[in-house]
Amino acid sequence: MALASLYRRVLPSPPAFEFSSPQGKQLFSESLEGGNMEGFFRLISYYQTQSEPAYCGLASLAMVLNALAIDPGRKWKGPWRWFDDSMLDCCEPLEKIQVEGISFGKLACLAHCNGAEVRAFRTNESTLEDFRRFVALCTASEDFHLITSYHRAHFNQTGTGHFSPIGGYHAVRDMVLILDVARFKYPPHWVPVKLLWEAMDTIDEATGHHRGFMMISRPNRGPSVLYTVSCRHTSWSTIATYLVHDVPLILKLKDLKDVQEVLSVVVTSLPNNFRDFVKWVAEVRRQDEGNATLSEEEKGRLSIKGEVLKQVQGTELFEHVTRWLASESAHCENIKSLGDNDTLREIGANVCCQGARMLTGNLGFTDSTCCKKENVKLWEAISKDPVTVVSGTIISDGSQQMVDMLVPSSPRELNGFCGVDMSNFSGMHPSVGDVLTVLLLSLPFHTWSGIKEEKLRKEMISFVLTENLPPLLQEEVTSVS
Repeated sequence: MALASLYRRVLPSPPAFEFSSPQGKQLFSESLEGGNMEGFFRLISYYQTQSEPAYCGLASLAMVLNALAIDPGRKWKGPWRWFDDSMLDCCEPLEKIQVEGISFGKLACLAHCNGAEVRAFRTNESTLEDFRRFVALCTASEDFHLITSYHRAHFNQTGTGHFSPIGGYHAVRDMVLILDVARFKYPPHWVPVKLLWEAMDTIDEATGHHRGFMMISRPNRGPSVLYTVSCRHTSWSTIATYLVHDVPLILKLKDLKDVQEVLSVVVTSLPNNFRDFVKWVAEVRRQDEGNATLSEEEKGRLSIKGEVLKQVQGTELFEHVTRWLASESAHCENIKSLGDNDTLREIGANVCCQGARMLTGNLGFTDSTCCKKENVKLWEAISKDPVTVVSGTIISDGSQQMVDMLVPSSPRELNGFCGVDMSNFSGMHPSVGDVLTVLLLSLPFHTWSGIKEEKLRKEMISFVLTENLPPLLQEEVTSVS
C-alpha cells in the first residue's frame, strides 16, 4: 500500500516573495547596497534544513551558533566540534521536542546553555518599532543574529508555529528575508516587517505565552568550564524563583547571628532536586584501549577545570559551607537529599552512557544498552596534574563502544558527614560543598541585603562579591549566573 507523501509547497505570493524570484533578487541587491545584508553571508554559509519536522527551533539555533563561530566544546562526529540540531538537548529531551517542538522560552534557554548571549523579547514586552530597530541592527552586522517565532497562517502558509532566522532587511520597502529552515517545504522568502510582527504577536497554545524574537550574539565572556545551570528539569523555574525572590524575603524575616545560621536558612529550604539545577560539566572521549595518556589539548582543558575547582575550594565561603555540612546531625535528612549518595563509578556510568550517545550519534539508546556500575573502572592518567579517568563499556545491538570520562582532581580531603561515605568523593568533583558554594556565589547581589545584622550582612557580601574572587573563578561565576 502506497503511503501519502508531499514534495514541497507553493509559496503564497503575495505576501511573500521567493528569494530566487526576480522581485527577491532585486530586494537582495538593493538591501546589499543599503548595508543591511551584512549578516546574510555568515548565515547562508551555515544554512541548514531542520532534520525533523518539529526541529525548526533547533535548526535555527544551530545555524546561528555556527554562524557566530561559537565552539560547542564537544564533538559532533569524528574529531569535529560542530553544532547540529541533534545535539541541542540540554533544556528539553530531543524525544519530546521531536513530538511537540520547543517553546520560545526553552529555545532562549538552549541558546544560553550553549554559550551564546541572548536577549529574548515576547511581543507583549516589546513594540513593532523596537523590533524594526533590532532588525536594522542585526542585519547591518555579522556579530548579531535574530531568530523569530511566528505563526505561518499570517503569510497564508500551511502549518502553525515556526522558528527561522532573519537574513536581511530592505529598509525602504520595510521587508525582511526569512531564511526558512523548513527548506523541504518553503524556500527563503521576503515578507513585510509589519506582517511578520503580526505573525509573532500570537499566542503559543502550548504555553499560553506570546511568541516573539531573540537577538543572539557571541558572549563577551567565555563559557563556564566546570559548572552550568540546567533548565531541562521541569522544576527549574521553581528553583530559580526560590533563589532569586524567596531567599531575600526569608532572610529578612529571620534574626540571624552568624554565617552558619544564614547557610542553614538558605540551604535547608532548598528544593530537594536543586542538584538538577546546577550541573558539573564532564568531558567524555572515545577510549583508546590501554592508553593512559592525555593529549596536550585535553591536559590544557583539565588543568583549567582543576584550577577552577581549586579556586572554589579556596574561598572563605567554601570553608563555611563545608563546616556547615559537617556540623549537625539535624541537617542529615536534607543533605542526603542533595544527591551525594552516588559514587563516582555510578556517576561515571551515567555520564559515559550519555557521552556514548553523543559520540555515536545514536540518541535512541535506552537505559538497558548503557554501561552499568560494574562496567566502569577508575585509573589515574599519566599527567602532570592529578586526573581521574572513568572508563566504561557501552553495549548496544551487539557492538561495544568504549568511552572515558575525564575528571580533574583536587588535593583537598573532604570530611564525612551524616553517615555518608566521602571516600568516593575525596579529592574529586562534583561534591555537595563545591556545588553549594558555586550556587551561593552566583546569586544576585541583592540576595543578602535583607540580613538585619549589619556586620553579618557585610561579611556575607564580602564572601560573594565577584571582585573579591580570583579572575578565573570570576569568569566561571559570571557564566553560571
